[in-house]
Amino acid sequence: MKRLFFPLIIFVLILSGCSNAVQTKGENANEKTKKLHIVTTFYPIYFFTQQVAGSAANVELLIPNGVEPHDWDPTAKDMAKIQDADLFIYNSRYFETWAEKVLKSINQSNLKVIEASKGIELINADSEEQDHHSEHSTSKDPHVWLSPLLAGQEVDTIAQAIEKRDPKNKELYQKNAEAFKSQLSELDRLYKATVVQAKNKEFVTQHAAFGYLAKQYGLTQIAIAGLSPDVEPSLGKLKELTDLTKKKNVKIIYFEGLTSSKVAQTLANEIGAKTEVLNPLEGLTKEEQQKGMNYIDVMKKNLESLKKSLLD
Repeated sequence: MKRLFFPLIIFVLILSGCSNAVQTKGENANEKTKKLHIVTTFYPIYFFTQQVAGSAANVELLIPNGVEPHDWDPTAKDMAKIQDADLFIYNSRYFETWAEKVLKSINQSNLKVIEASKGIELINADSEEQDHHSEHSTSKDPHVWLSPLLAGQEVDTIAQAIEKRDPKNKELYQKNAEAFKSQLSELDRLYKATVVQAKNKEFVTQHAAFGYLAKQYGLTQIAIAGLSPDVEPSLGKLKELTDLTKKKNVKIIYFEGLTSSKVAQTLANEIGAKTEVLNPLEGLTKEEQQKGMNYIDVMKKNLESLKKSLLD
């Protein structure tokens, strides 16, 4: 694992731990009034946490928007941020594959760790993905946030953790969580309304990120590559997909904005199809940030993109 566990990093963390232990009486007196400090890993977890916390806590994003989180590893500075937080919230050990090793190497005396997908039954990865022995390979599909229903479950888990750590603001956190879950319910209604009209219930993606979305709405995701966007299909798999998509008269191949569209474009060229973005929301693109878009906006935009496959 890149950059982790070098002596310098361990030394920095030891120093950080020591400095945390040395607190003045004045700092202790401020404990009751300071805001909760929450560190979150990547965009969906950051956004869900922000919606719950509102202005009552400080929420920090660890993996910058525009960076592909599958390829990201924490630096010593990032590890120190985690250690200094009151709460560290991540999606899943199958997505933030570095999290467990990092947490074992830092002082957790003041840190509460929350795995937002805990309690959700995860889908198994396909055999081809499991055979890909990279440090970012996974045995479970972690993309639960792309289902509005499961996103709501993550929000509940996050809210319960924040309320427990900061009980004086419990009512505010509960109110915020319910308000955001009502937006997720409306999102769910929009997806259901589209699927009811669907002439076709299959869609083809470059990155196999939409398994939970497909499962929730009775759709079928046909994925070119694996759960990790850097896993490219074999020539045999690509030939098989070319034959299948030609047979099904597929008109659109979806790809994501944070990684190369090369594989999707290759298949599209083979079958005379167009390419279209379907955002797995692993981070906002620069364009989405400039437009002030958020999780709800992107999920609605994804629905508009999916309509081109489902309704045409």
